[in-house]
Amino acid sequence: MNYFHRYKVMLFVSFVILVLWVSVLRLEGRFWFCSCGHFKLWIGEPCGSETSQHFLDPYSFTHILHGLICCGITALLLGKMSVEKRFLATLGMEAFWEMIENTNFFIYRYRTETLSLGYTGDTIINSFGDICCCCLGFIIARRLGLKWSIVAYAIIELALLFWIKDSLTLNILMLIYPIEAIKRWQLG
Repeated sequence: MNYFHRYKVMLFVSFVILVLWVSVLRLEGRFWFCSCGHFKLWIGEPCGSETSQHFLDPYSFTHILHGLICCGITALLLGKMSVEKRFLATLGMEAFWEMIENTNFFIYRYRTETLSLGYTGDTIINSFGDICCCCLGFIIARRLGLKWSIVAYAIIELALLFWIKDSLTLNILMLIYPIEAIKRWQLG
């Protein structure tokens, strides 16, 4: 398969994944943009009413971590496949997560068990930002290699803990097994 055709197929598959993702989010009732009436590229508040409503927010960094992890997982499980196919697998996994994360079950779980007390789900533009961050994480991991990706993961996790009192690891822990002491610490 020639170089141009490979990327044409990759773009087509990416497009199909994104159309399915948008369709599911719209069926779930997700809005395209923040109901506040304006668009922001970045919102720095980790727990404000506009978090998860604009393109990027502090939790975008956790999606970069998704990309680091997915790069490692796809290399381990799909190592014989091309990087392009592993990238598409990562894109598909992140789009699937964005669909799952925005179901009523997960929205309720986030609101009751994590720091995200007022979470109402992502807008489509925020979810797209999350997917872009995951893809960026995949690209970063490909460039850094395993050892430096682990270092980058640890640095981002620690920075998030100090900055917003949350991280990917804490988020997963609190979704699976909420610990009241952690929730009290996060709420200050």
